[in-house]
Amino acid sequence: MTDTLTATGLTKRYRKKTVLDGLDFELAAGEVTVLLGRNGAGKTTFMRLALGVLKASAGTISVCGHDPVRKPKPVRRAMGYVPDRPDVYDWMTPRSLYRFLKPQYPGWNDAVVRRVTDDLGVPMDTKFSGLSAGEGMKAMLVAALAPEPRLLLLDEPFSSLDPLSRDEVLRGVIGELREGERTVLCATHDLEVASRIADRVAVLANGKIDAHGPVDEILGDEEETGRAPAKLRELLAEVSA
Repeated sequence: MTDTLTATGLTKRYRKKTVLDGLDFELAAGEVTVLLGRNGAGKTTFMRLALGVLKASAGTISVCGHDPVRKPKPVRRAMGYVPDRPDVYDWMTPRSLYRFLKPQYPGWNDAVVRRVTDDLGVPMDTKFSGLSAGEGMKAMLVAALAPEPRLLLLDEPFSSLDPLSRDEVLRGVIGELREGERTVLCATHDLEVASRIADRVAVLANGKIDAHGPVDEILGDEEETGRAPAKLRELLAEVSA
């Protein structure tokens, strides 16, 4: 385990509704961990707490050794983030977005931008308003990878893609997720995506992490991997009951 991301007793309430309830979680270094949960389970809330956009009601969350609310700058520089939809102006192009972001990140690597945009086929001079959902997601992934972050957060990035686009994007993205010693946390309710990218699975249900471990321990024997989405569905139903 690592200090990349650690949550202890993490609680988030919205008035009378408790979304996260004393959650404990520690992210494994250098691996792709999928945070799996039904819609409304609190995955996006957890991501927003890690980003420092929200403040915890109780408990703590630490990202690369820093409190995201009290120390936002080092957290931002240590973390890459890909939302479910591009959070940029429609008139921007990927090229203008990267030009805008570069001065804000001392570790920005233009070579990464060139390599990944080429590998993923990102249209650099097309406005985001004219990009497909898959192209927009890949463009945002480049923006998240260019500063060479220690931690990459993906918040339901495949949710807006149709099945054909999702398969195309996944084929290109999986290699980037596994490049080097990068630590990745991907929140999703898409069981097929989870089974294809995960080294580890953490299931969020009833405000807590209800199951967490390597995929082979969670799913069982190697000959069962073809049933991975179905077995994840069974697991999710079991812990959410």
